Amino acid sequence: MVAVPDLAAPLVEWYGETARDLPWRRPGFSAWGTLVSEFMLQQTPVNRVIPHLQAWLERWPTPADLAAEPPAEAVRQWANLGYPRRALWLHRAATEIRDRHGGVVPRDVDALLGLSGIGDYTARAVAVFAYGDRHPVVDTNTRRVLARVIGGRAQPGPPSRRDLTVMAELLPDDDAAAARVNAAAMELGATVCTARAPRCDACPLRESCAWRAAGYPDTGDIRRRQARYEGSDRQARGAVLKALRDDTGAAIPAELVVPDWPDARQRDRAIDSLIADGLVEASEGLLRLPAHPAPESTCSGRAGSGASDARRRSRRN
Repeated sequence: MVAVPDLAAPLVEWYGETARDLPWRRPGFSAWGTLVSEFMLQQTPVNRVIPHLQAWLERWPTPADLAAEPPAEAVRQWANLGYPRRALWLHRAATEIRDRHGGVVPRDVDALLGLSGIGDYTARAVAVFAYGDRHPVVDTNTRRVLARVIGGRAQPGPPSRRDLTVMAELLPDDDAAAARVNAAAMELGATVCTARAPRCDACPLRESCAWRAAGYPDTGDIRRRQARYEGSDRQARGAVLKALRDDTGAAIPAELVVPDWPDARQRDRAIDSLIADGLVEASEGLLRLPAHPAPESTCSGRAGSGASDARRRSRRN
C-alpha cells in the first residue's frame, strides 16, 4: 500500500491547479443540484449533462418544485439523456424529500439510501460533495486510478467493497481535504488516467504508480461492454418515448406511436417494457407519459446499489 501522503498531497495540489470548472463544484451549489447531477451523470458524459442540469434546476430549483409536477413532466424534461427511469426515480426521490425531510436533501448516508433510486455511491457522493462529510467515494474513474497506482493493473477488476476500503485508507483526516482527494481522484481518472490513452507524463502520481513502474503491462480488461445501440430494444424504447414527449396531446393511439418502426414486434416489446417500467401509461388503446407516480415496486430498483452503482456511473468523463 502506498502511504497516504504520497497520494493525497500531490492529488490535492494538482486538483487545485487543473480542476475543470463544473457547476456542481462552484460555491453555493445546492445539495439538490448535486443530487440531480449525480442522477444525470450515470453513464452520461459531462458535456451532455451540463445543459440538461441547468435547464432542470431553472425549472425545478427545489425538490418540492419537482414533486408538485406529474412524473410525465420529469420524463419529458429528461429528453434524450438516456436511461429515462432515472427521471422517475428522481421524481419519486423529490417527493420523498418533500414529504419525509421537509424539502431538504438529507445529509446522512442512511437517510439518503432510503430515497428511491439512490445507491451506495450516490448517497456517499451527496454527503461528501454537497455537505463536505468524510466518506470514501469511488466511481469508475477512481477505480481505474487505484487499479493502476496501487494495484499495478491496466484496468480495474469487477467493482467490490475493497475499493471503498482502499480509498478510505488514502483519505486525510480533515473532512474538507478528504472531499478534495475524492474529487481529485475522479478528476484524474477522467482527464489524465483515462481508459484508452492515459497521459502519464501529466499525472501527479506518476512517481508512485505501480503500473508505470512495472512497464505498463497489459493485465487484461474484463469490464462489461455495453451492447450496440443501433437496432437495439433501447433504441426502440427511445423512439417510443420521444414520440410521446413530442406530442402535445394527452395521449396517442398505440398504433400511431412510431408506426413506421422497421420491426413491429420490437416496437411492441419496447412499449410493453416501458409500461412495465412505469414510463408509459396505457388505457383503452391509448399511450401517454405517466400522469401518476410510479408504483413503489417500479422505483425500488436503485439507480445503482453498491458496486453496480459505481460501475455504471462515470461521473467526470
